[in-house]
Amino acid sequence: MTTHVIVGRGATASKTALLLAEDGERVRMISRTGGGPDHPLVERIAADATDTDRLTELAKGADTLFTTAAPPYHLWPEQFPVLSASLLGAVRRTGAAYVMLGNLYAYGPVAGPITPDFPLAATGPKGRARARVWEEAAASGVRVTEVRAAQFYGAGAYSVFSLMVQGQVLGGRPVLVPQPLDVPHSYSAIGDTARTLVAASREEGAYGRAWHAPTSTPSVRELATRLAALAGAPEPRMAEMTEREISLLALSEPFWAEMHEVLVKPGHPFVVDHSETEQVLGVTATAVDEVLREVV
Repeated sequence: MTTHVIVGRGATASKTALLLAEDGERVRMISRTGGGPDHPLVERIAADATDTDRLTELAKGADTLFTTAAPPYHLWPEQFPVLSASLLGAVRRTGAAYVMLGNLYAYGPVAGPITPDFPLAATGPKGRARARVWEEAAASGVRVTEVRAAQFYGAGAYSVFSLMVQGQVLGGRPVLVPQPLDVPHSYSAIGDTARTLVAASREEGAYGRAWHAPTSTPSVRELATRLAALAGAPEPRMAEMTEREISLLALSEPFWAEMHEVLVKPGHPFVVDHSETEQVLGVTATAVDEVLREVV
């Protein structure tokens, strides 16, 4: 029986585990808390992925090691190198294929549509941390691929949209969001991202390069309005946060101090090209309303 290890326990990790398990493949999920979905072919183990010896022991015999894990947002520059070194060490020792979940920060500020062959030109600390993780893995000689997702949305997503828009819309409350309201912005559904991870792991030609998870590109106002309509909630009342508001919030919460690096330039659409994923891996974007219905 094919066996996989997934490091992480969030929505994407759980959906990936279920996709594999539903195909009759055995999955071992590793996280600090031992979380994950309830399925007879999914084994959940509490362990620290930065302990390379323990991770290697748990990954022995696995065909693939997936990682969806990330340190706390404001600690990426310090902690991502430690985590990624341990993951890469376990892959080297076990010979497992390595499938990484990444994001788009490594590209830095760019004019889209963004394709996977764009240079990793980020200069900020979080973007450079993400770029370094991929660059070191790609240069290591292991069999590796990376799926880069845009901002997540959908049931179980953890993102600016889910934290600052979704609950407010469903509760009929005003929305204050740190991005332009009416400029197109690409989003990746949790399910589509998981399907891309699985497809990339099974496609021999996928290794040695990165892929973009499928995206849909509405504005945040359009996405919020469609969510409200599906939920029977009032039309959203929305406003964009100012730089001053973000700076004031940063005085008491580290997350907000990190936002300046990744905010989209005002008036600039943020568009991701995932055409190669559709053509080669056969994964397409789920219709926006279908994703939002799961949220409702």
